Amino acid sequence: MVQKIIDKLSLVLITDRSLCKLSFFDTVRLALKGGVRTVQLREKGLTTQKLYSLANELRGITLDFEANLIINDRVDIALAVNADGVHLGWQSLPFSIARRLLGTEKLIGVSTHNRKEALQAQNFGADYITFGPIYNTPSKVGLLEPTGPGEIQNLKREIKIPIIALGGINEDNIKDILDNGAGGVAVISSIMNADNPERVAIFLSNKIKEFKKNNILF
Repeated sequence: MVQKIIDKLSLVLITDRSLCKLSFFDTVRLALKGGVRTVQLREKGLTTQKLYSLANELRGITLDFEANLIINDRVDIALAVNADGVHLGWQSLPFSIARRLLGTEKLIGVSTHNRKEALQAQNFGADYITFGPIYNTPSKVGLLEPTGPGEIQNLKREIKIPIIALGGINEDNIKDILDNGAGGVAVISSIMNADNPERVAIFLSNKIKEFKKNNILF
């Protein structure tokens, strides 16, 4: 069961409704139609009730496309909508508590930004990590320096769980990300802010499929 969920991490859409040029749900649907296999709900500034409502609607949409739904940070919301897992940051609920509540059939991913955090997440028992920012990205300006794609290759010497690269990834640089050993990519603005989210998702998913023909991602 868990492996089937992990297999869908090759193209992850992290949501940010403030970026959408279309409606939020239309953007997500078009992204899924174009090949996104996992949606990570990460929306800030919402009440618990509103976040639950959003997650519940997304659960139905992702099931229609046989895609994963991962909830950022909120284990309670993930359980309430029967999501496929949660994604934790370093100020989230402790990993051990999240695992106890979710069990072993749900995914737990962890945000990492350097080798130390990546190793800690692996030691905790994370199913996968996100790593970045790989490139400059507006959400991290002045906060984190981009690592560059080569750092993924360095990490793979020690990290044996899937490494999902994020941060400034788009149609122009996805090949470099894959060539350096990322297990998958997570994108925000390149799809959420697109005039045609389906077209961008198709392009990215096709690049991943081409790469998979001769390489193993996970």
